[in-house]
Amino acid sequence: MKISPKHFIWLAFLLILAAGCAPVVNINECVTDVPMGFGWGVLHGIIAPFTFIISLFKDDVAIYAVNNSGAWYDFGFLIGATIIFGGSGRGAKKRCN
Repeated sequence: MKISPKHFIWLAFLLILAAGCAPVVNINECVTDVPMGFGWGVLHGIIAPFTFIISLFKDDVAIYAVNNSGAWYDFGFLIGATIIFGGSGRGAKKRCN
């Protein structure tokens, strides 16, 4: 499936807009709060490219939750990042002539 440049721009705009909705938590409150699990890891993995760009300009934005549940959060983050970057299936497609 090929995405036209116009649709790609709209998709990028919507994803950046969604990344702006990521909550910022004070680190002192974060440590005492309930750890973020698999679902939050997936969400943070999906918005990671956008939050990385924002984190270059704002000190209070991070791409990875400090207070996470460990391996399940990491796995969710990896799944989310795979979703946004297209996974390995894109390079494994057969091309028939």
